[in-house]
Amino acid sequence: MNKIFVVSDGTGRTAEQALNAALVQFPGAPVEIIVRPGVRTPQKARRVVAEAAKARGFIVHTIVTDAVREAVVNAGRQGNVETIDLMGPLIARLTVTLAKSPSEKPGLFSQLNKSYFRRIESVEFAFRHDDGQRAEDLRRAELVLLGVSRTFKTPLSIYLAFRGWFVANVPFVMHQEPPAVLDRIAPARIFCLDTNARQLAELRRARNDYLQGAAGSYADQEFVRIELMEARRFYARHPGWAVVNVTNKPIEEIATEILAVRGRAGGAGRHDQL
Repeated sequence: MNKIFVVSDGTGRTAEQALNAALVQFPGAPVEIIVRPGVRTPQKARRVVAEAAKARGFIVHTIVTDAVREAVVNAGRQGNVETIDLMGPLIARLTVTLAKSPSEKPGLFSQLNKSYFRRIESVEFAFRHDDGQRAEDLRRAELVLLGVSRTFKTPLSIYLAFRGWFVANVPFVMHQEPPAVLDRIAPARIFCLDTNARQLAELRRARNDYLQGAAGSYADQEFVRIELMEARRFYARHPGWAVVNVTNKPIEEIATEILAVRGRAGGAGRHDQL
């Protein structure tokens, strides 16, 4: 059963009606709608997001109060809970069209702009720091993904970037020390990606076939096993780094695990406050 949380700083009727109108297009879909009205403080907002995370649901909201809306967005980002804002974009469009700020809640449009440009910036950051590029700038990253080739570093980086996180990824190459700057980054920000040698070899064989065999021993299972063992020995030298096994897991599940570990470690990064 899919659970959708309707969250509002009012009664929630507007959001519920809009949601029901949309659900007409999905007859027979197993959906449970949970309404949480009167969410008027950041503390209440964070509690509702935590409830949605536990239920593996997502949130549809019509919150117009800046501080509460921001709490929903930030808590959703950190808890990997999708939040859909029904009211904010409309108010923002009206703000532009009418050339006037909302009379009771000024500053909403600037907040929306801030979230929009942050996402652009985080995606650009992920592309600029993909596969070990610009290692000297890694300390700006909120999350650093480290792993051997084909452990989903790039798709994870892009997925998390769309969630608003500043992510860099660094390849682990056998017999080659990773960038020394990693030792100067807070350990809670570094995530080592591990996997099963047989599955990784299969993934690499597909890549090797595409390259018409040009990758050499890259896809050989024994080579992969030795490479993973060397990577694990390197990870073990840094006990503060989290190791996440990505075997047979979709990107969304891996990202959820990473953010859960990041949340338990505490200590928001510089960009978490935006």
